[in-house]
Amino acid sequence: MEIYVEQMGDRWIFHSRSRRPDPWQVVADPPLEDWQELLDAVERRIGRQLLKPIEADRIRKIIEMRGQAGK
Repeated sequence: MEIYVEQMGDRWIFHSRSRRPDPWQVVADPPLEDWQELLDAVERRIGRQLLKPIEADRIRKIIEMRGQAGK
């Protein structure tokens, strides 16, 4: 399965497809693992000064909220 994420304003929209010729589908409720992977990618882009640190903070808050909801 392929996943890509796009940023629209202060939101992150996850898309997935099972193989290349299939169309991308919006993932309404991405799993926590996908959010953690996004955080890792965003932190690398911050290190290259391609994104601002506030983006990582926003994602950490989302991960924290999802973690609390799963308890």
